[in-house]
Formats: sequence, C-alpha cells, structure tokens
Amino acid sequence: MGVVIEDLDLSKVTEDQVAEIRRLVYDHKFIVFRHQDMGTDEYLRMARRFGRPQVYFQDHYHHPAHPEIFVSSNVPENGRKVGVSGTGRFWHTDYQFFDEPLSTVFMYPQVLPDSGVRETTFVDMERVWEDLSEELRVRLEGAYAFHEVTWYYKVQPSDIDRALIDLVKSIRQESPGAVHPMVIRHPVTGKRSLYVSEGFTSRVLGLPVAESRALLEELFEIIDGSPHRHVHPWQEGDVLFWDNRGLIHRAMDQLTDEPSKSYRIGVYDEFPFYEMPGNEAGNLARPSDPDRLTASDRAS
Repeated sequence: MGVVIEDLDLSKVTEDQVAEIRRLVYDHKFIVFRHQDMGTDEYLRMARRFGRPQVYFQDHYHHPAHPEIFVSSNVPENGRKVGVSGTGRFWHTDYQFFDEPLSTVFMYPQVLPDSGVRETTFVDMERVWEDLSEELRVRLEGAYAFHEVTWYYKVQPSDIDRALIDLVKSIRQESPGAVHPMVIRHPVTGKRSLYVSEGFTSRVLGLPVAESRALLEELFEIIDGSPHRHVHPWQEGDVLFWDNRGLIHRAMDQLTDEPSKSYRIGVYDEFPFYEMPGNEAGNLARPSDPDRLTASDRAS
C-alpha cells in the first residue's frame, strides 16, 4: 500500500504523467509527493488536471478565495477564523454520507505543528474484506448500510441559543445521509472492499436495531485492529493523493494546540464511485432515498 514520488513538480505534470499517477493511485491506493511548493492557485490548477474538484456542501469549510479547497485549520487569517479545526479524527471516507462520495483526494498541509506531531492513518479496506470470515462475508454480500454526518457536525456561532433537537433537524435537512452497499467493487481495478466506517456508518438496512448495532461494532473492531494500515507522519512539502474507495483514514489527535493548517481538494474522476458486487444475490433491495427506510432502519 502506498507509493512515494520524489523530484516531481506537481504543478508542471504532463498529460502522460497525470495518466501514470492515476494508474498508480488506483493500484496502490495512495501516493506521497515530496518537496512540493505550490501556491494556492497552482494547487487548484493541478488538481483540476485529475478531474472535477468538489465544492463542500457547507461554506464555512471553504477557502475564502477558492471554494473548492476544504480548509482544516486553527490558524486565524487577518484576525478572523478560516475553515474548521480538528477535522477527521475518526475512521471515515470523505463524503461517505452523500450519494456521490469523493473519488480521489489531495491533501496539502500549509502549517505543521512545531513539534512535528501530525499523522494520518490509513487502513486498506480491500485487505480487510479479504481477511473477513466466510460467515461475515456471506452476511455482507448484497447488504446495504446508511451513512450520516449528524454526530460530527461542527457547532457554529450562529447555533448559539438553538435547541439540540432543532440543530439535529436542520443538519439532517441539509445532509439527509446516504445508502451504500457494504461491499463495493472498484470500477477500475475490479477489487472488492468493505465499505463501512465508525465515523459515518450508523445502521445496516433491514436488520433489527440491536442486530445492526452488533454487526457494525464487530466490523469496527476488526477494522480498528487491522494490520493492513499505514501511518503517515507529515513532512514539510508533502502532498498526499489517495483513492477514497478502498481506504478509510483518520487524523490522529495532536498532542498540543500548536498551529496546524491543511488544504484538501476532493476530485471526482470519470468513473462511478463503485460497482456493486453481490447485488445479483438480491439479499436486500436498495431504497432509492432515505424516506423509504423502515422504522427499524431509521432507529438510532
């Protein structure tokens, strides 16, 4: 899992190099580019070479000049807050709670803690799927899960004096969640991956609440203990590029409140996020929208 590329200026890649980088990221899941030095405009132009940049659905995450850049930062700019701090400190894939999760992701730190303690951990979900028992694999083939972001909403100053129940209602109106297969097939490599995360997967469709919770907790424990992981310690000038389909990741907690800032660009390629292996088994029909979930599916 993973490739390191040195001595390549990402801001000047050729079309042939773009094609080769995309092949590498599909085959190896993530790439670390060392010694990069791009301005914000160059970074965004480079990302557009690889597909369509996403604009995140909540604008307080946006870079002030470039809404395509998702800002994770505790560093004020000109005396004002920009972006959101403490993002992604739980297992997840990016935009898992929407119908169209991000295909690929660039991450480019702008400010690293002086202590150097900043890490991101990735788990290879293709290998996790391969390691599951036959009993679990049979249970998961053709199954679907519901994913939501509700419990990781970042409270804003405008939320003061609002009741929690009203906040939850408004969050679910803005981001109602998404249904995805629990096992997905990569559209390019054809490889299967387990597709759940402790951060965003809230229930398995068609199962009683207690059984759904027990199954997910079993899967989360397997993922958390998986040996198929890579811990990336960030260095100055690093840019990471990863395939969001076959990996889950989380940012590790910083040991201090030192300044930290990163720019993320999610890029949609021309392929669907997944194909659906096992769908022919017909174990569970896929609801077309959250309103069609049963009462037991909706229970939290």
